[in-house]
Amino acid sequence: MTDAAFKDIPELFEVDIGEALTARTESLATFRELGPPDLCHVVKSTGRTGQRDLGSFHYISGVDASSSASLAAYINSLTYSLEDNLAWFSKGPTWKVRNGCYCCFNAFSRVDVRVDVKIPGGVSAYVVDLRGERHEATSEIWQETYMSALLRAILYSDDPSYWIDAYRKLDPITSSEGEVRFLQAAEALFMKGWQVGSDPEIQVATVVSNHLTAGILKYFGGSGRWQQAANLFEKLSAREPEVASLLARSYLGMNEEVKAVQIMSNAIKHTPRSYTLLHVQSDFLRSKSKADWALKLVKEAVNCAPSEFVTWEKLTELYIEMKDYESALLTLNSCPMFTYNGRDAHRSIPTSRVHLPFKRQISDILPERQKPEDDEADPALLRLPGPRLQGTWARAYALLTRLVSEIGWDELLKTRSAVFVMEEEYRMQKAQADIRNVAVKQQLRREADSGVIHEDGTVSRRSESATLTADDDASIKGVRGSGGSKASELDGKAEEALSPSDSIPIIRVSTESDIERELAESGRATPNGKDIDGPASVITSPIVERPLTAAANEEAESSSAALQEAFSFTNKRLCERWLDNLFMVLYEDLRVWTIFRAEVAHFKTQHVAYRKTGLEWEILGDLGVRLHHKEEAKEAYQRCIETSRYSQKPWTKLLEMYAEEGDITRTVQAAIRAAAYQHADFTEMTYPTLIARCFFKLGEIHGHAKISFTLLSMGLSEPILKIMDSYLQYGKTFKVEGYDF
Repeated sequence: MTDAAFKDIPELFEVDIGEALTARTESLATFRELGPPDLCHVVKSTGRTGQRDLGSFHYISGVDASSSASLAAYINSLTYSLEDNLAWFSKGPTWKVRNGCYCCFNAFSRVDVRVDVKIPGGVSAYVVDLRGERHEATSEIWQETYMSALLRAILYSDDPSYWIDAYRKLDPITSSEGEVRFLQAAEALFMKGWQVGSDPEIQVATVVSNHLTAGILKYFGGSGRWQQAANLFEKLSAREPEVASLLARSYLGMNEEVKAVQIMSNAIKHTPRSYTLLHVQSDFLRSKSKADWALKLVKEAVNCAPSEFVTWEKLTELYIEMKDYESALLTLNSCPMFTYNGRDAHRSIPTSRVHLPFKRQISDILPERQKPEDDEADPALLRLPGPRLQGTWARAYALLTRLVSEIGWDELLKTRSAVFVMEEEYRMQKAQADIRNVAVKQQLRREADSGVIHEDGTVSRRSESATLTADDDASIKGVRGSGGSKASELDGKAEEALSPSDSIPIIRVSTESDIERELAESGRATPNGKDIDGPASVITSPIVERPLTAAANEEAESSSAALQEAFSFTNKRLCERWLDNLFMVLYEDLRVWTIFRAEVAHFKTQHVAYRKTGLEWEILGDLGVRLHHKEEAKEAYQRCIETSRYSQKPWTKLLEMYAEEGDITRTVQAAIRAAAYQHADFTEMTYPTLIARCFFKLGEIHGHAKISFTLLSMGLSEPILKIMDSYLQYGKTFKVEGYDF
């Protein structure tokens, strides 16, 4: 069975032949947006009777899906990757590819395009719809399939959250002719772009906010070649005025500010309610230090698209920039949050064997894949909830961490208590309202009890009837007196039962409706979403103060009359439960980070080495990045790469940091390791990748020649040097800025 495996291509062997194709067909209806990577399934045979055929498959992106011939050519190329049996002393079975099937999802028409190849034999192409029925593939279907495959290759190229076994990534565009074809297809399908969906932060996909426009901007913006994008958007803006926002963004990327301002000025007259255009204008004004002007535009964008997260996010960023932290916190609380839907993926099926070939020439510079015995982490680090946030939740948390990095934790808690209703205030207000309601009911009951109905049907108070009948029976007076004492006794018991010290039922309050109505509709949670059945207590930490929802006890409540009079619900908002949860996530992050920095300082004063495992250093580096402690995060990543941990993340994070600093030598060193990790994981593409973007960023300043000479000076092996030179060759082929000096 070893000889049945491909030499340098990952693959998963099926238990039953065709199982992967069946699972994909059954999963077609679950694909929501771009769809999963392409699936290539092959059947291998020895041609001998009694020898069982084998079925295997792998995932792939970057293959030209413009026709059945190009997909059949890829399957045919696999026949040259089978292991050859070179043993002279034994003649084992010779495995050959008997047939293959290439599956590519069309995200526009929501169908799966498949090409069956028989070797030797013919090629047949067909379309499978969501019900599993077959149809003929038309030219329009092929154009949509080609664009869908390109968008997946571009957008999935360096997404760290999307990882599957046996996923091979190839370059989607390798020549200028291929790029021209991409632009032509994008122009033809642009108005259908909303059909392929959008990023999880966008609630409603539009003509200018979808995966198609995101792919175009990522492909051309990552290499700084905005001219090609501007030419495309120039043609499209004549048909669709909203495209002017993308056109203006492209000209700003080219540093053509005058032309961009003219485009924005003309476009705002035709599409005054385009929030994407308003955002481009506000970003331009912010770059010119005109935050007060930008604020008006961002507020208008919120009015134009109040249900979009990105408009509220932009407004929050601007308030933070203007140091209006209370408004920033209130705006963040108003952000609409969406359920996160990740990338489409295949349904996992049981496999008989996983084949991941080891590329010795590349992997020699990497540590062993086997996890070291000591590569464990403290449970407190593993339990941190911050890394699990995704979509709008992660973006909102990034805004919250930016707030705390600017004003500090204590000041953030003060700002929070100044703008939001805290539990203590809610308890006092609720108790007062209950007491007032009981008092009103008692007064009404007294008035009802004191009424006298006369024989003629008239009703008068007992005091009035007493003046008319002065010589009432003394026994009646006695009954009245005893009744009054019992009533006062009941009133006292009622007031005692409703005192604030007793437990108050939990309520759930919606922050988007009127506060008085919310208080009337009692449910099961406090405004901050915390249980108040039991007495609240202050939890203090010697390092970071815990964000409490209440700081009251019986003694405090009994002596807080002045506070009760000064407080009113009308000048505060109710904190959304998700934001209250993010405060707790931030507290956990800050607590762990503060303990870590205190330990580092202590060990330095004692002149003792501070030791952590590779996994712990990586988690602490991620924590530092989340909390905007860049230098400390960089130090943690540097300590991580000194260990024997097999992980690409610290190298890619350091690569970004070094490129931002303009350090060529360290950037190249980190890029070499990151490229080795990528190729070891079968990412054989050059662009768009993080390494290429970092090289092009340095190339704009120093030129590609200096990067090339730095690579030559490092004495790299031939395979590694060839990989690193491919990034510079891409720049030369597509004339990226800096390629000629």
